[in-house]
Amino acid sequence: MVAVLAALRDEQCGYTLRKTLAEHGMAIDEGTLYPLARRLESQGLLASQWREEDKRNKRFYRLTSEGALILEQLLCEWQSIDASLRAVLKEQGNGTDRAISASR
Repeated sequence: MVAVLAALRDEQCGYTLRKTLAEHGMAIDEGTLYPLARRLESQGLLASQWREEDKRNKRFYRLTSEGALILEQLLCEWQSIDASLRAVLKEQGNGTDRAISASR
């Protein structure tokens, strides 16, 4: 959800949204992405509009002002969790290198 909201700071159609996320290592199936977009729209976090582009009707999504506020809150929470996890890993010695070695 955070990745979708972040990607939609700039308006995109569903296809380009999927492509953008995949390019950043977050491939999301259409059967997951579109229901998520509809749910976020019903919650007032996204707005969408049908428009013709390249002789095809496409649905364009964008972040609403409420969505931008929620994204900001989620990013703050994410940064807090990340800082806490880094502190725990550092306390354990060798930080993420040790965690990565242990997971192999």
